[in-house]
Order: sequence, then C-alpha cells, then structure tokens
Amino acid sequence: MVGRPVRLDPHVHTRDSYDGHEPVELLLEHASEIGLDGIVVTDHDAIDASLHAAELAPDYGLLGIPGVEVSTAAGHLLALGVEECPASGRPLDETVDEVEALGGAAVVPHPFQRSRHGVSKRRLVGVDPDAIEVYNSMLFTGYRNRRAETFARRRNIARVAGSDAHYLPNVGRAYTEVDLDVGSGGVASIPADAIVEAIRDGATGVRGRRTPIPESARHYAVGAARKTTYAFTSRAPFVPTWPASGGET
Repeated sequence: MVGRPVRLDPHVHTRDSYDGHEPVELLLEHASEIGLDGIVVTDHDAIDASLHAAELAPDYGLLGIPGVEVSTAAGHLLALGVEECPASGRPLDETVDEVEALGGAAVVPHPFQRSRHGVSKRRLVGVDPDAIEVYNSMLFTGYRNRRAETFARRRNIARVAGSDAHYLPNVGRAYTEVDLDVGSGGVASIPADAIVEAIRDGATGVRGRRTPIPESARHYAVGAARKTTYAFTSRAPFVPTWPASGGET
C-alpha cells in the first residue's frame, strides 16, 4: 500500500444519529470490502459509536479515527480525531477552537446548504477552520459543492470530501485522499493524529460521485421527520428548521 494516498471517508453516520440506520460493524466491514482505508463515524452530537468504530477498525484492516458532527450556533461542524464531544449550540469560532484544543481537525461540512444546517458564507467568513468539505455526495445539482470549492481555494483552506452516508451503499461515494506514507505497519497502524495533521496541512485530494437523486430526496424527507420526532422526544440541542424536502438549489 506504500506509494498511494490513504483513502478516508471522513463523514459517515451510524444508527446513533437520528437519521442514521447502520451498525458500526457493518459499516467497517463494507468500508474494508470496497477498498477504503478508513472511515470516521460522525454522528450528530454523539460520539460513543465513533469511539467504538475507531477501536474496532484495526480488526477490519482499517485505520481508526473517532469524530463527531457538532451542532454549532452557525451550523454543523465535523470534529475529526477527537475523543470527546464538544458542547453543542456554541458559536462556530469557539467550537473550532475547542476542536483544535482537543487535538482534532475542524472541518465545515456541506457549507452554504442551509436546508441541511450548513454554515452560511456570511457566518463562515472570518472563521478559520482546518478544512472545508468541498464535495459532499448527498447533493442534487452540485452547485453548493462548487461554491464550497471556490471558497476554499480562494482562501487557501484545505479541502476534503465525504459521503455523508446514512445508508450502507453510500459509504465511500465521496472520500478524501490523504498524502501519507503507510509504512511497514500497514494502514491500521497509522495514528489518528497523523491524519489530523495531514488534513490541517492541506495534504489532501478530493474524490467523489453523487448519491442517486431519488435516494437523496428520500433521505431528506425521512431525516426531517426523524429529526422532528427526535426533538420532541429527547433533549435535542436545537429544533430543526429544514423543510421536509430540499437540498441543493
């Protein structure tokens, strides 16, 4: 495996997310079968499944990296490489600082997609994340991905891609190539902090293809219904505002 980039899908959900469906073990098995080197489980404001996935990953020949998708006051933020969940509902810049203090990489996912709690351009300007997700496979037209790509390039911010998978077949539809030397110990021996450092340094490449549109539409509709139910039956950090259908426009 020496001589090629590490293939990592840094944005995957399990059934611990209100809109997720799959168990950790099945996601890891699938990731290994399709040729990924690792995934980061990034459930919404919950990290237990991700810690479990990172612990089990070497058993599947994968590198283990924990993470979480944090609900900030401005929108969602991926915290990659952290072992505890930052508090939800706080300002974006403060959450970015906390993620970095915890040893993680702060990545803005699906920016400008307000129907999915993406951070708006107005609220992203002036903030210094470690990276921006410029390709998210859960898209309709690709317009927001292109805007994210332009925004990141103009500001020299590292770029990553993620599947945002909530169903097993979508894992790896988009992934990040991380420029690292695998070494004699193989992929599973790569420490999480090496991945974090490479992302911060911008040593990444973007690969991806979109999730089929009917499936994306179904996800938005089901996710909105699940989130509404979740908000009324638990102590959710905030009440959803997205419509029952939508996505990129």
